[in-house]
Amino acid sequence: MDRRDFFAALAGTALAPEALAAKTSFAAGSGPGAGAAPVMGSRVFDWNSIPVKPTSYGSVRSFCSAPTATLENLEVHVTTLNPGQQPHAPHRHPNEEMIILRQGTVETLSNSEWKRVGPGSVIFNGSNQLHGLKNVGTEPAVYHVINWRTAATPKA
Repeated sequence: MDRRDFFAALAGTALAPEALAAKTSFAAGSGPGAGAAPVMGSRVFDWNSIPVKPTSYGSVRSFCSAPTATLENLEVHVTTLNPGQQPHAPHRHPNEEMIILRQGTVETLSNSEWKRVGPGSVIFNGSNQLHGLKNVGTEPAVYHVINWRTAATPKA
């Protein structure tokens, strides 16, 4: 991830309103401006206006999933993970993602090693790298997830 990708990912807190409900996927060779979905511009989301979706492991607030001027897709959500839970088994995917832990204590699988981290920690999961997350604390863990896909992201 270069500096441009990093700052583009951080811009996920300021996205266009039409992106709120957008769930975007791209066919091979398509991308921003290819007619798949409107390109997001600057926007501010009020935490209290984002619906909370209960899950078997806690809850999720989905902010957006849509193209931007420099990304084929930017997806932002916040997960609340109940104690002792994990959202899914360790996995890998082509897109890169950044996780910012706001509250709680989690263990994250990174480079084949489980590491314990607390509030304020940042986790970067590289393309196609095995990773996972579990709440090992006694309170809910709350973390922000920023996923992005560019033209350089592997297709599978």
